[in-house]
Amino acid sequence: MSPGAPFSPTKDLGTSASERRIHVEDVDLHVVEAGPEDGALVLLLHGFPEFWWGWRRQIPALAESGFRVVAVDQRGYNTSDKPAGLRAYHLDRLAADVVGLVRAYGRRRAHVLGHDWGGLVAWWTASRHPESVDRLAILNAPHPAVVEPYLRSHLSQIVKSHYIAFFQIPRLPETLMARHDFAALRRALVGSSPPGTFSGADLDRYATAWREPGALTAMVNWYRALRFRPTLPDPRVVAPTLVIWGVRDRFVDFELAERSLALCGSGRLVPFEDATHWVHLEEAERVAGELVGFLKASSP
Repeated sequence: MSPGAPFSPTKDLGTSASERRIHVEDVDLHVVEAGPEDGALVLLLHGFPEFWWGWRRQIPALAESGFRVVAVDQRGYNTSDKPAGLRAYHLDRLAADVVGLVRAYGRRRAHVLGHDWGGLVAWWTASRHPESVDRLAILNAPHPAVVEPYLRSHLSQIVKSHYIAFFQIPRLPETLMARHDFAALRRALVGSSPPGTFSGADLDRYATAWREPGALTAMVNWYRALRFRPTLPDPRVVAPTLVIWGVRDRFVDFELAERSLALCGSGRLVPFEDATHWVHLEEAERVAGELVGFLKASSP
């Protein structure tokens, strides 16, 4: 799709879908909805630097399996609101958005699926608000509670996470990322994945989202808000949990998947040995199959 071309959720996803904005907490969030309205609610949380479009290869399978699928543009991304200030992107606030969405759909609980930063939010929500999470699925994202202890003893992860320190600099990261039509961000996606994972049309779609006023600063503010050192009284996860992990991830060590799973009362790890951080795009059909099977399974 070329920049500025009209977007049709149904046409572009290949399944019946619609979009709208929902007021949650202090923001309006843009969402794309698919599947029967009375189906079990599935919330899809994207990571950096994607937006709801990152789930394009899983939405049809989930919707056609009878779930009410809601792919969220999290606060700060794409056309969702972009509140000012770093504390607006604290993990507690991001998790509150998830709980607010569950309530906005008139539900008590939802299945919550997250990739990358969306996975951190999903973990946090499941630990802090267990009453709101039915089943939890995580793709290439560690539980926030295990990250800092791991960093203290693993140079490999410190090296992989060097960009987070760069993101703490005011304004400069946004300036550099926006140059030459977001060339740095485009290279980051293409360079960390096998050829063909991100098409030119995909990258143009992402660039349209990055071009939204205030988006780059809001996206980076998620990282800057980490300075507030979020803590949990009890990081354990009671919801049945599926962890899918592309082992060739250039950003996160595989051992963090195993350490995160240790916090789960009922969890299963599915490694994809040849996939990278973008496992949901590289192994789309297999990932969708794992997710549908997990969500349809009766609770243990």
